[in-house]
Amino acid sequence: MANKEGKGSTNYDAVIVGAGFAGMYMLHRLRKLGLNVRVFEAGEGVGGTWYWNRYPGARCDVESLEYQYGFSDDVQRGWTWTERYAAQPEILRYQNYVADKLDLKRDIQFSTRVNSATYDGPSGLWRVETDKGDNVQARFFIMATGCLSAARVPDFDGLEDFKGKWYHTGGWPHEGVDFTGQRVAVIGTGSSGIQSIPIIADQADHVTVFQRTANFTLPAGNRPLQDEEIQETKETLLEKRKFARTTPGGIICFEYNETLLEEMTPEEVQHELESRWTQGGFAFLGAYGDEMATDEANKVAADFAREQMSKRVTKPGLAETLMPNDHPVGTKRLCLDTDYLETLSKPHVDLVNVREHPIERITEKGVLADGTEYVADAIVFATGFDAMTGAILGVDITGRDGLSLRDKWAAGPRTYLGLGSAGFPNLFFITGPGSPSVLSNMIVSIEQHVDWITDCISRLTNGNIGMIEATPEAEDEWVEHVNEVAGMTLYPQANSWYMGANVPGKPRLFMPYTGGVGIYGEKLDEVAAADYEGFRLGA
Repeated sequence: MANKEGKGSTNYDAVIVGAGFAGMYMLHRLRKLGLNVRVFEAGEGVGGTWYWNRYPGARCDVESLEYQYGFSDDVQRGWTWTERYAAQPEILRYQNYVADKLDLKRDIQFSTRVNSATYDGPSGLWRVETDKGDNVQARFFIMATGCLSAARVPDFDGLEDFKGKWYHTGGWPHEGVDFTGQRVAVIGTGSSGIQSIPIIADQADHVTVFQRTANFTLPAGNRPLQDEEIQETKETLLEKRKFARTTPGGIICFEYNETLLEEMTPEEVQHELESRWTQGGFAFLGAYGDEMATDEANKVAADFAREQMSKRVTKPGLAETLMPNDHPVGTKRLCLDTDYLETLSKPHVDLVNVREHPIERITEKGVLADGTEYVADAIVFATGFDAMTGAILGVDITGRDGLSLRDKWAAGPRTYLGLGSAGFPNLFFITGPGSPSVLSNMIVSIEQHVDWITDCISRLTNGNIGMIEATPEAEDEWVEHVNEVAGMTLYPQANSWYMGANVPGKPRLFMPYTGGVGIYGEKLDEVAAADYEGFRLGA
């Protein structure tokens, strides 16, 4: 394992922040170019999101046969997945397998958090400082910090008074937590809450779930993988990955039906919805071409989803509270679950609707909501992340002429292609705001970005070009385009983390690019073919 201690002042060709899927692949590609690269990682090992998110039931919502690297036949043939949707421990084992196979850890400094990065105009270098006392310089500075990696604990009054233990799903104790015999309060019913609550309820004596927003959730349909499908993927993964890059979501386990709702018979619509619901996963959002584009088309799918969800709720009077009625289906991240709705119907599980009964504070004994104190031995915050920008802005980044990225993004993130930002030369974001990122299979989008960045750095290095920087004009046009395309969908209607709505005071705007992985990839190719049109290349 790489050295954990600070190394003083050192020069590198590139510094990468983060050793998850993005940072690992970026390191591999840049080493292939012969560059001297250093990765700084806050955790004690590789994994990124999957290193920290060890909460009970943590599981990927993209099928494991697609949620893996597709750049190396040797790498993919050496690993065999066991389940349709891999759980966190298996994903982390896979990441360590890749890191060991490619000998990545020798260039990663673990247990080290990057505090600041400052661009020095005269030298054209980034000066990077860490909490371990490192003060290094690099020509390229690459943020591979992930879109869901800055855990957000709500600022509830009284948390310091609580006599029990509290946990956040995004920073779970690595030794695990045993809730046997305990009374547990779970705050939050997004993906991490929906995944963890059934397992917590299997252990605990009593669980009180605090729900702010009812979410659309459907059975994951997880199962062991069959030998024949594993082998078929080993033979075809690399070729299918090329095709995945042409699809809207970078996922090929289902087809997007481009036929509009009005062009289908009621029987055809019902068949599409039923078969996709049964299939599980994000296939449900591809039932017809305008499902995410018009209220009328979305309502048909949403009504179907609510009907199916209601069938799973057996506790009297509970179904109405659990039905999502304040946002179109799919405009918040669609959740996949195993027995979530069934768990909430169990006698020892209670649901508190915090829209009707707001949480006032945390007390010594538990949670006070609307005058009622809910006693708890432990509190689990399943409250998500400061998504897409939180981890980037967690580093004090200063660009040309003292420009602070935090100041520049104070009204919302501004990037060109989600890859760079005007005023910050040789700074790259992997799956940054303004790219498809969280609306896609993240592995596909990561590889798409890393490959583009690698080709770009190769162009600069071979051409003896010192700097690349997004132009303000190209950035303005791209931000406008991202907003325009988002406005053609229903996504902005929901108060989602896509919009930053889960973080008080965060600007409300839709951060990912809804145009899809395929269309976005064509734009990347066009920009590169035009010698990085929209970027300024110079000394």
